[in-house]
Amino acid sequence: MKRREFLELAAKGALGVGALGLVGCNAQQSGSTENAQEIQQEAANDNALPELEWQMATSWPPSLDTIYGGAVIFAERVTELTGGKFRIQARAAGELAPGLQVLDVVAQGAVPIGHTASYYYVGKTPAVAFGTSVPFGLTAQQQNAWLYEGGGLDLLQELYRERFNVIQFPAGNTGVQMGGWFRKEISTPDDMRGLKMRIPGLGGQVMDRLGVTVQVLPGGEIFQALQTGAIDAAEWVGPYDDEKLGLHKAAKFYYYPGWWEPGPTLEVQVNLDEWNKLPDVYKAAIRTAAFEANMVMLARYDARNNEALQRLLNEGVELRPYSDEILKAAEEAAFSLYDELSQQDADFKSIFEQWKQFREGIYRWHSTNEVSFAKYYSKPFTG
Repeated sequence: MKRREFLELAAKGALGVGALGLVGCNAQQSGSTENAQEIQQEAANDNALPELEWQMATSWPPSLDTIYGGAVIFAERVTELTGGKFRIQARAAGELAPGLQVLDVVAQGAVPIGHTASYYYVGKTPAVAFGTSVPFGLTAQQQNAWLYEGGGLDLLQELYRERFNVIQFPAGNTGVQMGGWFRKEISTPDDMRGLKMRIPGLGGQVMDRLGVTVQVLPGGEIFQALQTGAIDAAEWVGPYDDEKLGLHKAAKFYYYPGWWEPGPTLEVQVNLDEWNKLPDVYKAAIRTAAFEANMVMLARYDARNNEALQRLLNEGVELRPYSDEILKAAEEAAFSLYDELSQQDADFKSIFEQWKQFREGIYRWHSTNEVSFAKYYSKPFTG
């Protein structure tokens, strides 16, 4: 099957996500590959394909090369797969839109495409949180299973279409995150009352129920707020990115796990009117590039966080687990919140009921094999 035929079938849904992934994986070699050259040549020879150039708003500063790098991987792969005819340029947070307003500008059509985290927009509907992660939810592997094979992506795309005139695709995952930086030790839920903490999404709403004063700040503003004492605690991603932001220089205690983000997905969001104008080949290129970005970002974080955490410990960071008491209180608060949101928001209820059923099944399966295997070889960091 020729590359153009492959992409056309993919765009029409005749090929599964696994096949789409092979396009990106086969094309990702050192330098230009034969497969990428074939796609480029065929696209270049097709005079019917339009020349397009899109600017892509993102929620990330370029200094965070892995999370911003996911947007770059996506943009570059679309350009490559279309032989340079459909060019997308990733732009840093603040250039086209503030980091927490990417969905807004894409929905309005002011910018055709964006790369962001859905849970920044729970103020519009809490249901969008499932696109990223919810407290005590799914790991990255489980999240991908739900999105690609468990019906999750279909539910979310229906929500985005109806509420925002947007179509979105998974395009990055950080893996389970860390539990944040604190200027003082916390051992019980009472220790958290009155703290000012940067934490977005439904995790922030759970923290609010634990007595925390919640703030939502873009990544580039966290260090200064933590250093000056404007906030007492902050979560971002994990060792690699947290080190780049210098958060260890503003707070000493580093907690784990990030129970509010066990497998957060980043996503590409496309204005639906602009999407509908695209040729099928360009739509397939977006799907393919997003799938590749989703896989590569997770692999990079897993590869880089290990060494980064060791460097942080060497600099005197004190690593602390959340106590069972805090985890239990947070879990109870989370599912109480879900029950309330289900009564208040029909979209949330619809997705939550399907998601919860999937979660229960995959938890049983992973408890049988994944967790038992991990426990046998468990050698956690200490510090």
